[in-house]
Amino acid sequence: MLLWWVDDDDRLGRDARTAIADGGSEVFVSTVSVWEVEIKRALGRMTAGEDLVHHVHINAFSALPIRFEHATQVGRLPPVHRDPFDRMLVAQAQVEGLAIVTSDRAISRYPVAVLAA
Repeated sequence: MLLWWVDDDDRLGRDARTAIADGGSEVFVSTVSVWEVEIKRALGRMTAGEDLVHHVHINAFSALPIRFEHATQVGRLPPVHRDPFDRMLVAQAQVEGLAIVTSDRAISRYPVAVLAA
């Protein structure tokens, strides 16, 4: 959803947009999100997302690094979702007690807070 925020894309709904813009909310961006975009860009499957780290900083979002606890939690997840990036996002949200902003319905099948994008 970071790309939708950066591009002011209409696919990011009003509730998600309001929550992200709320000065009282701390918004985390996972390292895995930037990693996924960079892999897709390197493979020529994506042209958007230039300088994502800059956008994280100027929007005062917090970086969420990948920790051992996150990696361990990924291994405990049922095989609901096959995408390793999304599985890491779920694990991070579970370990850190965070909600995920997503339009991916499979993610809501995990025991994790989801804010519809």
